[in-house]
Amino acid sequence: MASAPAIIALIDGSVYSASICDHASWLANQTGASVAIIHTLGRRHVSSAPSNLSGSIGLGARTALLEELAELDGQKAKLAQKRGRAILEDAEQRISQSGVAATSSKLRIGEFVETVLEMESAADMIIIGKRGEAADFDTLHLGSNLERLVRASSRPVLVAAREFRPIKRVLVAFGGGNSVLKAIDYIANSHAFRDLEFHLLTAGNENTTIKRQQGGAAALLSGAGYKVTTAVVDGQPEEVIAAAVKNDGFDLLLMGAYGHSRIRNLIIGSTTTEMIRSCKIPVVLFR
Repeated sequence: MASAPAIIALIDGSVYSASICDHASWLANQTGASVAIIHTLGRRHVSSAPSNLSGSIGLGARTALLEELAELDGQKAKLAQKRGRAILEDAEQRISQSGVAATSSKLRIGEFVETVLEMESAADMIIIGKRGEAADFDTLHLGSNLERLVRASSRPVLVAAREFRPIKRVLVAFGGGNSVLKAIDYIANSHAFRDLEFHLLTAGNENTTIKRQQGGAAALLSGAGYKVTTAVVDGQPEEVIAAAVKNDGFDLLLMGAYGHSRIRNLIIGSTTTEMIRSCKIPVVLFR
């Protein structure tokens, strides 16, 4: 018997935490999945070892001051863990109140991506906010862990927008690559997107190959019971997709992610990063 799907919701103290909980609740209610809420503390947040300032402390005060620093660091570590547990309790309560019965929460200490990878084998999808605590007010800066997680994980990653809103219409950025074909297969075999309308949009020149690929994907989704439309629009992907999201009332964007190396992205930029930055709706990324 197949096990029930599970969702990993990654939260911190940012303004995105409530939205992450609401997106997790929506998915769980769509699929009957359980939700595992994870808050990760870096080792620097819980270390009680004081900084080495002894070289700049006079002989008479060195021992006393180092002891005071050690005590202060220990208090900070305890406070970080206490705060983390409070964040998890609030998140678990919010998700439970939405009707999701199977919830759990874990406070983990360690490197963020490694922690998620240790747990993802039991997950059907991972949810993370677009920005973390350090980037709450910087609209051009994405969370430092976002790209690292998407590149490393084998699971689809839902990047939550600042606020949750009901999801009815889904735009699929259909480039014909392996990652978007993986997304189509996922949709066809998942209850996560039931009762939603899908629009497959390709940016570029219309040709026989694109039409055939779109037709095959649309047939697969139609056969699974979805309402599907398709279009090919001339232009650059960043511009075409962003315009469709802004003007056509879509509630969710699905797309392949980071198809090129980090080095190439540093030189010429990344369509994935630009889409996440510019779109004010949640984005599900497939690798």
